[in-house]
Amino acid sequence: MADSSPERLQADKDDVLELNNDLEKMTECVENMSVQLTWMAYDLVALRTSPELGALLRGQEEAYHRCRAAVCGDRSQEPELEDRAQI
Repeated sequence: MADSSPERLQADKDDVLELNNDLEKMTECVENMSVQLTWMAYDLVALRTSPELGALLRGQEEAYHRCRAAVCGDRSQEPELEDRAQI
């Protein structure tokens, strides 16, 4: 029992607290990954059961970029818009 000095006990407590903190962080990371995987699976099922959903989402994304270009004055989007107007 020579190793059970107060300094050694305090070091053991500190090690246990550090281990607990590390385990909590790891658990939180795993939980976040689980949520992301769940959403990915949901998106995959939604796209496979409704293929037109992908086309609608692409249309929404294009509309967003056009609106952003109009509001923010993004000149890189303007030639693309002119090309679409000619079609």
